Amino acid sequence: MGRSLRCSAALLAGLALLSSCQSRDEPAAPGHPEGAVRVGSFDFPESVLLGEIYAATLEDQGVDVVRELGAGPREAVAPALEQDLLDLVPEYLGTSLLFVTLGEAGLPSSPAAAHEALVRAYGERGVTVLDYAPAQNQNVIAVTTETAREHALARISDLRPVAPEMTFGGPPECPLRPLCLRGLERTYGLAFDAFLPLDTGGPMTVAALTAGEVDVGLLFSTDPVIDDPELTLLRDDRDLQPAENVVPVVRSEVAERLGRQALEAIDRVSARLTTDGLRTLNAQVALDVEPALEPADVAVAWLREEGLI
Repeated sequence: MGRSLRCSAALLAGLALLSSCQSRDEPAAPGHPEGAVRVGSFDFPESVLLGEIYAATLEDQGVDVVRELGAGPREAVAPALEQDLLDLVPEYLGTSLLFVTLGEAGLPSSPAAAHEALVRAYGERGVTVLDYAPAQNQNVIAVTTETAREHALARISDLRPVAPEMTFGGPPECPLRPLCLRGLERTYGLAFDAFLPLDTGGPMTVAALTAGEVDVGLLFSTDPVIDDPELTLLRDDRDLQPAENVVPVVRSEVAERLGRQALEAIDRVSARLTTDGLRTLNAQVALDVEPALEPADVAVAWLREEGLI
């Protein structure tokens, strides 16, 4: 990926090598303005798109930006923010709160309460949590409609008697994630026959479902593919998934340097992001459609249509 962190090998290897990346004490990379805000994202298309939206917003405010998009999973990106390797990351409320607190904070029932808890948790780590968006992207559990009919599946709970005969597909980190396989086991008692590592709620997972390579898959609620009649989403009848509103987090030192005007501009952008709107934007950058547009172009076009830049 062309815009990954400069030491992408460190991100792939994990946290043990993150410290080898360039720090602010070293000279800025050629072509990177001194003091530029490093906007990062996770390694799936929606996160890259959100990174582009917030990066373009800052640039419209006259801020120099370096894009470090598609940098890796949360296990690499979240610590990079705290370790002064990134400055701003678009996050998701519930998952971020679980990660930062190691699951000790619990999951408040409302986005406002989750936001308040995340502000407290990150405040101790030198990270400022900005306003959250109406848009949220939750994990959803999907099967083909044929599989749903065959096994009378409507709720995630309905999987329990058949899960031992099924293969689950999801992101490589899924077995260790409290909102993925680990949570499905603890909350629903699901024990699948096998796990197939795929992409993060993307086209590989959809393709594996429709081809019968996996029986159950993890998708995202903002993925336009969830409207496909060949797929059935299973109801989260035990409320495993928390509120997952989009929320930008920024290193507090950088937030102070940016000032109120730039931060308010970011908050205005977040306020205009809706779940349906985000699903529409995702459809424009989907890899399996023609023509697929560049996330940067989609981001700027949306910001202009909304009168935000």
